[in-house]
Amino acid sequence: MAFALILYLLFQLGIGVWVSRRIKNTTDYFLAGRGLGLFFASFSIFAVWFGAETCMGAAGAIFEVGLSGGRAEPFGYSLCLILMALFVARQLWAKKLVTLADFFRMRFGTMVETLAVWILIPASLVWAAAQVRAFGQILSVSTPLSVDLAVLLAAGVIVAYTVLGGLLSDVITDVVQGSILCLGLILLLGFSLWQLGGLEVAWSSIEIERFSFRDPDESLLARMDTWMIPIIGSLVAQEVLSRIFACRSASVARNAGFMAAGLYLSVGLIPVFLGLIGPQFSIQHDHYDQFLPLLAAEILPPVVYIIFCGALLSAILSTVDTTLLVVSALVSQNFVKVIWSELSDSKMLLISRLIVVGSGVLALILAYSAESIYDLVELSSSLGAAGVLVITFVGLHSSWGGPRAAIAALVVGMISLPIAEFVLEWEAPFLTSILSAMLAYSLGSLLDRAGSSRVKPTRLKA
Repeated sequence: MAFALILYLLFQLGIGVWVSRRIKNTTDYFLAGRGLGLFFASFSIFAVWFGAETCMGAAGAIFEVGLSGGRAEPFGYSLCLILMALFVARQLWAKKLVTLADFFRMRFGTMVETLAVWILIPASLVWAAAQVRAFGQILSVSTPLSVDLAVLLAAGVIVAYTVLGGLLSDVITDVVQGSILCLGLILLLGFSLWQLGGLEVAWSSIEIERFSFRDPDESLLARMDTWMIPIIGSLVAQEVLSRIFACRSASVARNAGFMAAGLYLSVGLIPVFLGLIGPQFSIQHDHYDQFLPLLAAEILPPVVYIIFCGALLSAILSTVDTTLLVVSALVSQNFVKVIWSELSDSKMLLISRLIVVGSGVLALILAYSAESIYDLVELSSSLGAAGVLVITFVGLHSSWGGPRAAIAALVVGMISLPIAEFVLEWEAPFLTSILSAMLAYSLGSLLDRAGSSRVKPTRLKA
C-alpha cells in the first residue's frame, strides 16, 4: 500500500517537472499564461475548492452528529462559487490582476494593498495547514507512520511538488487528480451501499434526526452565522480568484464558476451521504477526521483502496499547492516587487519559489497545532474575511469611499470577530464582523470626503 502511494506521488511530481519546463516567467508561474479555457478553468476551480474538508472533515463531522455538523460542505461553498461567478469573476478579470491585493492598490492605494496582504496571507496559510493535516491523516491510516510524522512527510512532499510547478502544472494535474477523485469516491459509495444491502436499505436505516441542518442547542442567529461563513466568507478567496485571473476571457471566468459549482455540489454530496450512513458501520477512530479513510480501509478491496487513497491525496494536492502559490504571489508581487522593482523576472521567479518553501514550513506548524481539519477550514474562511469582502464589493460596484474607508473596514473587520466571539461571546461573531466593517467603511468614507489625500476611484467595467 505504502509503495503504491509513493509511486502515485512520484507520478504527480513527474507531471509537475515536465510541465514546469514551459514556465518562463512569473505570469506563467502564477497565472498559467492567462490562457485557461472553460474546461480546464472549471475543473481546476472544482479541484482546488474540493479539498480535505469536503472529503474528510465534513464527512467525519456528519458521521458524528448528522447534517448539522457539516453544513458548509458542499452546500454553503457551492453557493459561494455561484455568487462569485455572478458578482466578482468578470469584474476582477477585466483588470488583469495577479493578486486581489493588486486591485486594492489600484482602487485604494498602496497602504490598503499592504494591509490587505497581511490579512490575506494568514487565511491562506491556515487553509494550507488544513490540507497538510488531512494528508498526514491519510498517511497515518494507510501506513505504519504516526500522525505527527505523517504530517511532516506530507508537508515535505507538497512543498516539493509546488516548488517544481506553478499554476500551469497545477491546472493540468488538477484534471488527473480530479478524475481520480471522482472515481475513488464513486467506488467507495458503491462498495458501501453493497456492504449495507443497497441504497434503499442504507437510506431507510438513517435516523431521521441526522437529516436536520439544525443543531438543537443553536439559536437562529448562530445558525445564520454558521451558514454565512462558507457562503460569503470565501467569496473573494485568492485560491479561486487565481483561476479566474488565469482565464482567457471574462465569459470563461464567469461560466467556469457556474460549472465548478455544479461539479462541487454533485461530487460533494458523496462524502455527505457516506457520513450519514457511517454509523451503520463499526468504525473505531481516534478522531472523526479519520472516518472516511478508515471506512475505505474496512470495506474496499486492496486495489480499490489504493485508488481511493489516491483520490484523497489528489483532493489535497490540488488544493494545497495552489494555496502555497497564493501566499508566494502575495508576498512576491505585493511586497518584494514593490520594494525591489528593479529585480529581473527570472530572479522574481526564484524568489517566488523560495517563498513557497517558507509558506510550507509555516503551514506545517499550524497543522501540528490544530485539533481538526474542519476547525482549520472554518478559521480560514472567517479570518479577516469581513473587511476584505466589504472593500472588494464596494470597490468593484461603486466609486464610494477611498483609502481611509478601506483601512477602517479592514482593521475593524479583523478585530471585531475575535472580540465578538471570545470577549463578548456573541452568537454571531462573523455577521457582527461584516456589519462592523460596513459601518467602519461608511464612517471612513466621511473622512475621505473631508480629506485632501483621497485616491481617485476607478470603477471597474464588467
